[in-house]
Amino acid sequence: MIRIGILGIGFMGWTHFAGATKIREDGTLAGSRLKGGSVTAICTRSAEKLAGDWTSIQGNFGPRGPKLDLTKIGAYDQPHEMFADPEIDLIDICLPNDQHEEMVIAALKAGKHVLVEKPISVDLKSADRMVAAAKKAGKLLMVAHVLPFFPEFQFAAEAVASKKYGKLLAANFKRIISSPKWSGGMSDFTKLGGWGIDLHIHDNHFISLICGTPRQVFSRGFLQEGFVNHVHSNYVFDDAGLAVSAVSGGMAASGLDFAHGFELFFEEATLIYSAGTLAGQWCADRPLTVLSKGKATQPKLKGGGEWYAAFTAELQQAVVAVQTGEVPRGLSADLARGALALCHAELASVELGKPVKVS
Repeated sequence: MIRIGILGIGFMGWTHFAGATKIREDGTLAGSRLKGGSVTAICTRSAEKLAGDWTSIQGNFGPRGPKLDLTKIGAYDQPHEMFADPEIDLIDICLPNDQHEEMVIAALKAGKHVLVEKPISVDLKSADRMVAAAKKAGKLLMVAHVLPFFPEFQFAAEAVASKKYGKLLAANFKRIISSPKWSGGMSDFTKLGGWGIDLHIHDNHFISLICGTPRQVFSRGFLQEGFVNHVHSNYVFDDAGLAVSAVSGGMAASGLDFAHGFELFFEEATLIYSAGTLAGQWCADRPLTVLSKGKATQPKLKGGGEWYAAFTAELQQAVVAVQTGEVPRGLSADLARGALALCHAELASVELGKPVKVS
């Protein structure tokens, strides 16, 4: 059994806990959703949350946090005390971006495997130090980029890898929000790395996962306090027969809380998906649709269901990785670092007004 300690009980900490733990309506815990793993401890500075009152937690999807009976869960208010617990195998770090490096390296030095929420960091040198610390400690460092675990994106990734519809020729992705009001932790634009990192890194990670790392990127957009607020990017690959673009940012009007989707153009089919939260209501204006031979079909998707389902799948892969010692590419720290490098190249391209090589 892989024993997991969650560090940070904000919206992401609650989401990871819900994804890993079966919770009855009365707030008592009814076991794990994971095969071969379970959450055995949490760490937060909030006495209220340590006591099980998570009702102050609210995110941009899913329900508010509940009141929980945590009598069977270890509770820490100091990270290093949880890191020293010999009964914990994997530390799941759900803290703000600017705290990732310090806590990741401390957990690795304490002999723990680590799963850290995306982005791996805001700074490339910081990401490099984290990767180096994992190699030195001989422990796994995984980065929780959850997008590939959402059913529509999983279907798209599998279609590209299998060439079910022939070769991927072109793709366009979107990821748009209005300025978030649901979390005080989202208010410091610079600590997030701007929306060009905190939000758009999802697209860069997924594009790199299915297409490989671009050679160059050409971006136009808008900057705020030295970071990307909104960006339109074209990715340049060694394969001249592949055209990929993305639009992402946080300058949408209030009411367009969130929107994402894609158009994938294969030799033998086109995949379309578009959904989001409009004026507080979730709207799948175009459920995943396959257009081929003059017909439009909506394929049966794997997973889905509960709001935390993608996080359950993500955590399950992390558990298997600890069991086997093999990190799947979707959780790879190197891939996460590469996605961050893409974000920095986009910033440089916007500033210079020309294509920029990706490091």
